[in-house]
Amino acid sequence: MEREIKRVHLANFHVAGFGYWDGCEAFENLKIGTKLQFEREADNKFDPYAVAIYYNDLKLGFIPRGENHDISKFLDMGWGDMYEVRIQRITPDAHPEAQVEVIVYVKKNGNK
Repeated sequence: MEREIKRVHLANFHVAGFGYWDGCEAFENLKIGTKLQFEREADNKFDPYAVAIYYNDLKLGFIPRGENHDISKFLDMGWGDMYEVRIQRITPDAHPEAQVEVIVYVKKNGNK
């Protein structure tokens, strides 16, 4: 019997800028598997493809510049629901730029 594929791995990366935003406020609540959200920042003056990463209303940082180009285009087209973003690794003793790693999946059309 074949298993139905509900999502596929797209990328994993550390949250860029974690030490500059609300990471310290959210850190105690972040656990492996915690769901996160993407929010497009098309007006970001430093990166035209900027995609912020949020835990509830707290901004954790961004998708690293080298990883955000394609994802930003899909978000611009209104396809943000296709992504599932979760925390994959937490390393409290690391430099803030390497403390939180996320994994991004593309969900099969129709999966929530």
